[in-house]
Amino acid sequence: MAATESVVGRFSGWYRRTPVSLEFWEGVLTDERLIWCFVGESFRSLLLRADMGTTAREEIASLAPDAVAAFDDRNRVVALDDLDSIRLSPSSRLRRSSLVVAWNDEQFDLEATSASDSHETFVESLADDERFAHVEIAVERTFL
Repeated sequence: MAATESVVGRFSGWYRRTPVSLEFWEGVLTDERLIWCFVGESFRSLLLRADMGTTAREEIASLAPDAVAAFDDRNRVVALDDLDSIRLSPSSRLRRSSLVVAWNDEQFDLEATSASDSHETFVESLADDERFAHVEIAVERTFL
């Protein structure tokens, strides 16, 4: 990517459930692309010894977007033009935050780790950014 690529924000502290494990992911959103960086995996039988992706999250925190994109073979890089939607459901007393990001024919369904920061303000700000005018952006609030 171009040397002028700048980071718009980060989706930090997320995981995906698979049938046998939890995959930990960090999202780096730039003015050109969304980079989903795989930062670790904990198999359900070993969760008590899980790193929860903390070490790799710290490693990529200061990396440039190109280095984040190359961090792991499982990473997904999505051009901004290919993004379809970003939907955030903030946490409530009964559940953790969830994030659904869709592009082309693929979708990431993620849940927040306990260390995840609130992303409401960040996601809401994307709706006002003309670079994301083609993306359906929503913060779905519930009152539980």
